Amino acid sequence: MTEQQFDNIDDYIADLKAKLAVNRECGNTLYNLGVAYLSKRDFMEAERCFREAVANSPKLAEAYVQLGGIAMQRGDLKTCLTYNVQATQQRPFFAVPWGNIGFCQLQLGEADKAIQSLKRAIKYDNKFVQALATLGSAYFTVGDLEESAKALEAAVSIEPMFGPAWNNLALVSAEKGDWARAKECVAKAQETGYEVPEAFLKEIEENAN
Repeated sequence: MTEQQFDNIDDYIADLKAKLAVNRECGNTLYNLGVAYLSKRDFMEAERCFREAVANSPKLAEAYVQLGGIAMQRGDLKTCLTYNVQATQQRPFFAVPWGNIGFCQLQLGEADKAIQSLKRAIKYDNKFVQALATLGSAYFTVGDLEESAKALEAAVSIEPMFGPAWNNLALVSAEKGDWARAKECVAKAQETGYEVPEAFLKEIEENAN
């Protein structure tokens, strides 16, 4: 049974706990319980469930990804990176952890490594918007504006309401001196509800006219 078949999340949690009382070592049930706790923002219980899930089912790559997400939530990028690497060791062709690895590497100042990881994520899932957008940022960081624009354009073509990618496209356009395009891109970013920095808006206004 899935969460949708219950009136509320607490009933779903109670059902999962009842299943665990019968079979404490079921990795999938522990994983589902962790996800349920995450939806309540009970990170401590969620983490406990995911740790127990991988202890019982070491190949459960999704649980490593979730543990990485909890570490990220705490701002612990290195632990997030470690968990996602473990996920790829269990499922090498799983795009999500490769995307997360690339994000962590970029945040840790390893843009070249990030590009390689993100390219793998997109190879395994060419519609992975977050990975495409992060790849655009990584290319921008190393000064490759053409590849940056290509990745960001791909991201917004899949998900037109992805504000950060529009903002980054505006940065690429500004860097190229194409202020008219930068103005278009920030307008698109704002349509999504993304808050474009005031200083950047002012710079575009000054140069676009």
